[in-house]
Amino acid sequence: MEFPAWLERLRARVERRFPVVSELTARLLSANLLDAATRLAAQAFLASVPLLFAFAAFTPLGVRDLLLQSLRAMFGLTGQANTELSQVLKSSADNSLRETSGIIGLMVTLLSATSFSRAMARVCERAWGLPKAGTRIAAWRWIVWLLALVLVVLLQGPVRDGFGVGAWLGTPLLFLVSTGVWLWTQHLLLAGRVSWLPLLPGAVLAAAATSALALTAPLYMPTAVDRALHEYGCLGLVLTLLSWLIVVCAAVTFAVTIGAVLAAAPPLNRFLTRRP
Repeated sequence: MEFPAWLERLRARVERRFPVVSELTARLLSANLLDAATRLAAQAFLASVPLLFAFAAFTPLGVRDLLLQSLRAMFGLTGQANTELSQVLKSSADNSLRETSGIIGLMVTLLSATSFSRAMARVCERAWGLPKAGTRIAAWRWIVWLLALVLVVLLQGPVRDGFGVGAWLGTPLLFLVSTGVWLWTQHLLLAGRVSWLPLLPGAVLAAAATSALALTAPLYMPTAVDRALHEYGCLGLVLTLLSWLIVVCAAVTFAVTIGAVLAAAPPLNRFLTRRP
């Protein structure tokens, strides 16, 4: 009986001294962040599969090789998973996939993939307590963000390798690039309704979380993917990748939300909060 009372007194003392703790706790518990992260991960998966086939159908071999290198670096793929991915990305040598897809199919794929952009925009808007931006204002932003994200994924391999210098340069470079990506992501998808500086805490937290996951994924994912393929086939691969996406999207969702709370509370608000 004494421990809960002691814990309650400690909580009250912390909240009096650091009011941001109370706001942060309320925001994390009331925003259904895990549900939002799960929806974001599902949309990311649904967008990535058709985009992967679009890459196989419409991009030059050199671009496909660069994407393959980046995906290997991101997931540490080996064995059967690496073989399957290589076959997908190099399956359009006879132009059969391109003929099947067509330019109209490519446009439909791109437009449908903006559901991921919309989900990400909603995460940012909820973090900052903003209403949805009008479609006429936001639509082009969804497409631009999606294309930029594809470019970021495409360059993951060279960035992680420090453009040939090594991991000692690639690791801090990955963090800096991630910080810039998440800073720009929030500003773009919020339609400029929040100025750059208040977005910085969320960008740094998201970059730290995603960089940590990016560096640890090659240690876990190869074994998990190979085991899933061996035991459950393609269904196991889908579940493994979706589970990893949920972890990544949860990290981003929590980071952006925490960053928004910290930016609006003392002492950071004195330095960061400005009119857009």
